[in-house]
Amino acid sequence: MPNRVHRLGGLLCFLALFLCESGLAQGPENVLLVINQNSQISRQVAEYYRQRRKVPEAQVCSIPAPEQEAIDRDTFDKTVRVPVIDCLKRGRLQDRVLYIVLTKGVPLKILASGHPNTQASVDSELTLVYQDMLGVPRVLEGKVLNPYFARVSARGVARFSHREFPIYLVTRLDGYDMADISGLIDRAQSPSKDGQFVLDLDDNANKPGNSWLRATAARLEALGIPGSRITLDTTPKFLTGQKNVLGYASWGSNDHSDHSRYLGNTWVNGALIGEFVSTDARSFLAPPKDWTIGRWADPPGTFFDKSPQSLIADYIHEGVTGATGNVIEPYLDACIRPQLLFPAYVQGLNLAESYWTALPYLSWQSVVIGDPLMAAFPGPKLPASDADPPLDPKTKLPRFFSQWKSLLGKRSVRR
Repeated sequence: MPNRVHRLGGLLCFLALFLCESGLAQGPENVLLVINQNSQISRQVAEYYRQRRKVPEAQVCSIPAPEQEAIDRDTFDKTVRVPVIDCLKRGRLQDRVLYIVLTKGVPLKILASGHPNTQASVDSELTLVYQDMLGVPRVLEGKVLNPYFARVSARGVARFSHREFPIYLVTRLDGYDMADISGLIDRAQSPSKDGQFVLDLDDNANKPGNSWLRATAARLEALGIPGSRITLDTTPKFLTGQKNVLGYASWGSNDHSDHSRYLGNTWVNGALIGEFVSTDARSFLAPPKDWTIGRWADPPGTFFDKSPQSLIADYIHEGVTGATGNVIEPYLDACIRPQLLFPAYVQGLNLAESYWTALPYLSWQSVVIGDPLMAAFPGPKLPASDADPPLDPKTKLPRFFSQWKSLLGKRSVRR
């Protein structure tokens, strides 16, 4: 596949240096909670989360989407994207909202629109509605460079605000049923700093993925995580049954050693997971009880939702607090980078920041599952000047949004 990138991403990364200022942690006043008014479980999940996190009622956004996981591009625009933009504009929330939180029952993936590489997750596409409001022209084909990618180093991490980053961080509260989702939300209320990091290579070969896992172990040790808390398995064996896991990364069902749907791990509250799998977020509907993962060479009749691969919903059911996966084939270069994810988390970023700083592309196939505000290693509050900047006296728009509009509004550089 041609490596199509979003030229604006490079421009944004350059402009981020111009606007750079350190930030801190965020709160429920920075959340836009999205409900599908046509879905009973969406309403249930939203109300449960709103009560647990005290999200302001004015930042609950009701949209008229169909209750189905896959929708076409026109339906996405009319029933998801435009209603979300209307919610943000109506409350002049462009800068105050940092996180868009979707609920089960909100569509999951956008089908291809007649051109190659126009399919995407709803979640990843919604990261760009800040740019939509700025008037940046939207081109559907391909993926977009994430300006927040890799904003973590040995010297520290970059907290997320619109002072530097003209995007939203989007997460989803999803799982097989309300019990799984309420458990996910509850675990995020009391995350643990203690636990094991399990990094499972598929073999000892030097290749992307394996190299990322080795780098993860080295970076965690450099940050002071004792070696006794890091399992770096370089054998062909697929690890299961690990205890008190705080962070887990592997090849999932792409590891050809024997394994079943469930990892059999015990997870501490706040545990994060990532794997290098093409379609592990393709559905959050429950497969048949006797279904198990397989191989692409297996008869298609053994697949679930057109794929034999593992499902991150199984890990939510098992007890993780945060996960990321892909709705459609992203290719390896677009998968989660654990060497960024776990160091960011340990250095104090919340769930949304940790995952999105470890995902290289937007407008692509990723979804992030979990409460964006959950932080096992929390930092201090974001200054009010960043969390809820005042209106620009000339434009009557939120200050950062007004600045970005001045910088980018007249540009038409798009992928």
